[in-house]
Amino acid sequence: YASTVVQRDASGRVTARPTVRKVQFKTQRKVPKTGVLFVGWGGNNGATVTAGVLANKMGLTWRTKEGSHKANYYGSVTMSSTVRLGMDQNGNDTFVPFNSLLPLLSPDDLVIGGWDISSMNLGDAMRRSKVLDVQIQDQLYDQMKDLVPMPSIYYPDFIAANQSDRANNVLSGSKKENLDTLMQNIRDFKANNDLDKVIVLWTANTERFSEIQEGVNDTADNLLAAIEDDEEEISPSTVFAIASILTGSAYINGSPQNTFVPGVIELAERHNVYIGGDDFKSGQTKMKSVLVDFLVSAGIKPVSIVSYNHLGNNDGKNLSAPKQFRSKEISKSNVVDDMVASNGLLFEEGEHPDHCVVIKYVPYVGDSKRAMDEYTSEIFMGGRNTIVMHNTCEDSLLASPLILDLVILTELFQRITFKVEDAEEFEGFHPVLSLLSYLLKAPLTPPGTPVVNALFTQREAIVNFMRACIGLPAENHMALDHRTKTAAHRRG
Repeated sequence: YASTVVQRDASGRVTARPTVRKVQFKTQRKVPKTGVLFVGWGGNNGATVTAGVLANKMGLTWRTKEGSHKANYYGSVTMSSTVRLGMDQNGNDTFVPFNSLLPLLSPDDLVIGGWDISSMNLGDAMRRSKVLDVQIQDQLYDQMKDLVPMPSIYYPDFIAANQSDRANNVLSGSKKENLDTLMQNIRDFKANNDLDKVIVLWTANTERFSEIQEGVNDTADNLLAAIEDDEEEISPSTVFAIASILTGSAYINGSPQNTFVPGVIELAERHNVYIGGDDFKSGQTKMKSVLVDFLVSAGIKPVSIVSYNHLGNNDGKNLSAPKQFRSKEISKSNVVDDMVASNGLLFEEGEHPDHCVVIKYVPYVGDSKRAMDEYTSEIFMGGRNTIVMHNTCEDSLLASPLILDLVILTELFQRITFKVEDAEEFEGFHPVLSLLSYLLKAPLTPPGTPVVNALFTQREAIVNFMRACIGLPAENHMALDHRTKTAAHRRG
């Protein structure tokens, strides 16, 4: 593993020292039988993922006015992208499917279940969401209608009041009783389906932020005691995270709220269970993590970023409440921080672009979210450059493949261990699975470690880990083989 250690002395002089460490990787090749439990299974994302997997398993085809279509996993980095493997004998780049590097779980083999505060079956939920073409819905309805979510947790203070009309499938009792029920649900799902492992993924409503309170959620022991005491500031998503950790099931948070309070992170570390978050990165924020990286890397100074979007699905309805919008605003706003901080020539310490995020609920547009962005930058000799972008995001059709990627990659990372040089034992990743950052707006990282939002860097981190697992060097993009006269003569 080659890296560079940098030291800066009191005068500001920088010294860079290359280092090389030997790392051994071990990957279990057998892919275990895996199930996923969605929190918010009956929502647009849960219904669309389930329908999409069924459609692919059945090899579904349908017609629209544009012609014939066949089920696919477009938008999934694990299923529909390629990676550069190396060069062939003629000096041409060779690309192979991402999922050919290591044995990966196939979405077709996933066993799917979940919870929802609404008792609506998945067939009707699919129709209610209005995401998929009606011919797809009609072909899948008979199978989907038999899928019914388990009762979920509903603490009204954490989501918008406008969600109360859906809440007809909720657990009663104390938070401790709710926790015990969820843990039993996970165990039963695993046993009844003869699964080797279960991954739990939150794709339910955005909650308001939880207040971090000393003696309540600041440590693992305090958090568990607070559940026993039925403390009000313990959110539904945090209870689900605890249930997952205590049953040894990885937990992924696909919404922007602060599910992973300090007590949850400590609990995950204690039980060595993977957690990942926060908030699916599918449309506007993904574009922002590319464009700001480009601007700053090109020596162009973005000084104003204004992001507006409107949507009409239930996510938009929930986000129309101020406290829930604030959770989303935070996750969307922090995405540029590390890229800005990387260029001390453009930005003074602590300086940031003006950054405004607006979300509006417009029922008519449904799941077809409209995102509009304006980037204003300072350029050469006091000039100004403005980039305006319009992005129509089919919200759940973009998020669903990411959800599958999060499950597939989490399962893979559970099978990878490594040993650095003279370490006595192989170990896995830190329980806070920061390698999932490519798929998430507000990446959760181990305490005290930096957050990386630049999209290319995030993807290359995953690819290079996978290359290391099969004994290949990390990609450095030097392409030295094409840049010398000697190499050119050799090819000739």
